[in-house]
Amino acid sequence: MFRNRRAAAVVTSAAMVFTGLSVVTAMETATASADAACSQTSHATKNDISTVGITMTYDKTVNAPEVGVGTSVTYTVVIGTTGIGNPYVNTITDYPPAGFGAPTSATVTAYHFGTGEQTADVTPEPNAGGWKVTNTGWFVNSGNPLTYTLTYAVPASISTGQQVTSGGIGVAGTVGVSNNLPNLTACFTARGQNAGETVLGSLGNNGLGSADGQLSSTGSFSSILSDTIKKLIGS
Repeated sequence: MFRNRRAAAVVTSAAMVFTGLSVVTAMETATASADAACSQTSHATKNDISTVGITMTYDKTVNAPEVGVGTSVTYTVVIGTTGIGNPYVNTITDYPPAGFGAPTSATVTAYHFGTGEQTADVTPEPNAGGWKVTNTGWFVNSGNPLTYTLTYAVPASISTGQQVTSGGIGVAGTVGVSNNLPNLTACFTARGQNAGETVLGSLGNNGLGSADGQLSSTGSFSSILSDTIKKLIGS
């Protein structure tokens, strides 16, 4: 009878494993479907008569697929060219998601003659719902793109699980680089804060937190079941 009880326990635990796997598979399928509709990055090009045979490239990316509500999120805008042309960009505007406030910090990385690519803090100004920075002209070529990085606080009014899509960008400058790209967006899914996250800081920005796929702080679902089965068999 003891063996029968042990066998029954093993069968029950095995059933739990299969049930757990089914649940996880369903969750992964749903997540994959959601991810397909919420892209972290967008890319666009421009090659027309205004670019004089040069292809301009535009990219916008958000730093993480999931970001905690009440923490911070960072967007990166990159403007480049695949040719030998050297346009000058004098204005970049980033459009954050609706309801976001002013950026808490921003930088521009640009090429400087004699010193190469340099990163500097900048103070964006409001511009028709977006945040712009201006310059007499940032040099851009195929080896030296222009990068505009902005960090925003994620409003507490956003719901956990909500997909948050940014606005696009606007660019002004010379040699056909000027472009208005409202669909150059980046999307993340809002989640609850991890332990230790603060209003303007996120462990997820450093590759930690819920992004590593753990179901809880006590261990994964499969490891818990494995330990349970071992204890039952060894009892």
